[in-house]
Amino acid sequence: RRARPGGGDEEVPVEDLAQGDVVHVRPGERFPVDGVVREGRSEADEQLVTGESRPVPKAAGDAVVAGALNGSGFLAVTATAVGEDATPARIGRLVARAQLAKAPVQKLVDKVTAVFVPVVVGLAALTLVGWLVAGGDWGEALGAAIAVLVIACPCALGLATPAALVAG
Repeated sequence: RRARPGGGDEEVPVEDLAQGDVVHVRPGERFPVDGVVREGRSEADEQLVTGESRPVPKAAGDAVVAGALNGSGFLAVTATAVGEDATPARIGRLVARAQLAKAPVQKLVDKVTAVFVPVVVGLAALTLVGWLVAGGDWGEALGAAIAVLVIACPCALGLATPAALVAG
């Protein structure tokens, strides 16, 4: 709800809000913009944005974040960032950029894995052929080749590193 110049407020789409507009946020509503509290006292549940598990007290002069949930009081907020400039949109852009970029360690792992996997598969094939040539039966030869694959498996490089990066 945007404050009217003559008093009261009007409901407007978030897209129509601009920096400097005064927005009225009632109890239980989400803040539609980043801003500074102009008047009122309440608390804001900012867990979605900051991870803070407890509501944060808000009064005149305090900053609020778009997407946070207003607590039990009425607040008039002066918008400092709206739409694509607001915190949730900025976080979304940062996450997208981080997902597209590879960490330096991931680039190194990709290079090592590109060489390591063919070498290990080649060694397993040589082991299979070596056991067969040395007179071992098919079961022993296959067991030895599988042992080479299991022991030298690059799964720690190929799977654990990307998983650790995603978790981090």
